[in-house]
Amino acid sequence: MSASPDEPQAATSMRPDRTRYLYLAVIVAVLAGIAVGFVAPDLGAALKPLGTAFVALIKMMISPIIFCTIVLGVGSVAKAASVGKVGGLALVYFLVMSTVALAIGLVVGNLIDPGQGLQLTDELRKAAEAQAATGGESDTTEFLLGIIPTTLVSAFTEGQVLQTLLVALLAGFALQAMGPKAAPILAGIEHIQRLVFRILAMIMWAAPVGAFGAMAAVVGATGMDALKSLGLIMVSFYATCLVFVFVILGPLLWSVARINVLALLNYLRREFLLILSTSSSESALPRLIAKMEHLGVSRPVAGITVPTGYSFNLDGTAIYLTMATLFVARATGAPLELGEQIALLAFMMIASKGAAGVTGAGLATLASGLQSHRPELVDGVGLIVGIDRFMSEARALTNFAGNAIATVLVATWTNEFDRERAEEVLAGREPFDETTLLDEDAPTPPKDHEEPALQS
Repeated sequence: MSASPDEPQAATSMRPDRTRYLYLAVIVAVLAGIAVGFVAPDLGAALKPLGTAFVALIKMMISPIIFCTIVLGVGSVAKAASVGKVGGLALVYFLVMSTVALAIGLVVGNLIDPGQGLQLTDELRKAAEAQAATGGESDTTEFLLGIIPTTLVSAFTEGQVLQTLLVALLAGFALQAMGPKAAPILAGIEHIQRLVFRILAMIMWAAPVGAFGAMAAVVGATGMDALKSLGLIMVSFYATCLVFVFVILGPLLWSVARINVLALLNYLRREFLLILSTSSSESALPRLIAKMEHLGVSRPVAGITVPTGYSFNLDGTAIYLTMATLFVARATGAPLELGEQIALLAFMMIASKGAAGVTGAGLATLASGLQSHRPELVDGVGLIVGIDRFMSEARALTNFAGNAIATVLVATWTNEFDRERAEEVLAGREPFDETTLLDEDAPTPPKDHEEPALQS
C-alpha cells in the first residue's frame, strides 16, 4: 500500500513534456518576427494585434489567479498577524531596493553622459507630446484611493492588480475568522483555482503567435536607424540592469537564502522567454506565483509578495526612469542638477506604481513626470520613442527577476521557505508540472505525513 502514492507521481514524471516544443516554437516565432519586420516593415507593423491579443488573454487570467491564490493562502493561515508581517516586510524591502536601483541609475547615467549629438525633429516632438498625454496626472493620494474598487467585483472586471489584492485579502481574513465553517468555501475556491490554471495552460499555446506578431511589429516600426543612433543608451541600460541583478541582488539572495541567482534564473528561463517576446512582465505573473510555490515558498508569501511586487518593486523601471531622464536632459541641452534629478525621479517612482506590467508604461510615466516638473524637456522624450520597446524588455526582465528574488527573500525572513525542497527543484529532481501550472504532488506544511519524503 505504501507504494501506491508514488505511482501517479512516477506516471507524471514519465509523461513527455510537450511544452518544451511550445517554447522552442516561441524562439522560432521571435526569429521569424524579426525577419518579417526587416524584410516587410509595413506587414510587420500590421501584425501588432497578434501580440496585443496574446497579452490581453494573459491579463484576463491574472485577477482570478491572484484572488484564488491569496484567498487560499490567507484563509488557511492560523494567525492574521503573520499575513501582515509578510506584507509589511515586503513593502520595506521594495522601498529599499527601489532606492538602490534609483541610485545605481543616477551614478551610471551621470558617468556615461548619454544623449550627446542627437537632433530633435518636429516628428519626434509630436511623438513626445502623445506620450505626455498618455501619462496623465498622478499623485500619491489618487494612487492610494485607486486601490479601493468601486464594487466588490469591479476589481475583476477592470483588471486592477492592487484592487484584486485588496478584495482577496479581505475575503481571506473573513474566511479565516469563520473557522471550520470556511472549509467548504476554501475547497470550492481550490477547484476554481485548478480550472483557472488549466485555462491559462491552454492560452499559453498561443504564445508563438503572440511572440511572432509582437516582434514583427516592433522591428517593422523601428528599423535599424534608431538602433544605430541610440545604441549607447540601450547598451548602458541593459548593462546597468545586469549589474543590479548579479552584483546587488545575487549576493543578497545567497547571503540570506543560500540560493544561487543563476540557478534561480535558470529555473525561470521559460518565463524570461515569455517576457522577452511580449515585453510585459505581467504576462508571466501567474506562472511566477505557481513556480514560487513549487520552489518551496509558502502559499501566503507567494500570493502576497508577487502581486504586491508587481506594483511596488519596480527595480527595472527605476533604473530606466533615471537613465532616460538624464538622457533627455542632455540631448535637449538642459542637464539637471543633482537635486533636480532626485526630486523629479522621486515623483516618477510614485507615479509609476501599478504600471510595471504594462508595455510602454515606463515611457508614459517619463513623459508625464517631465511635463509636471520640467515641461521644456518633454519634447526630448521623442528621441527614445523608437527604442522604448527594446528598453521595455529590459525593464520587464529586471522587474521580474527582482520580484522572484524578493519572494524568496521574504519567505526566508518569515521562515516560510523550504530550502531543502528548493535545492531539489533547482537541481532538476522535482520538475515543475507544465501541463497544469499546478504543483499538485508537492508536499505542503499541513500534511505532516509527507515530511519524510522531503528528508529521504
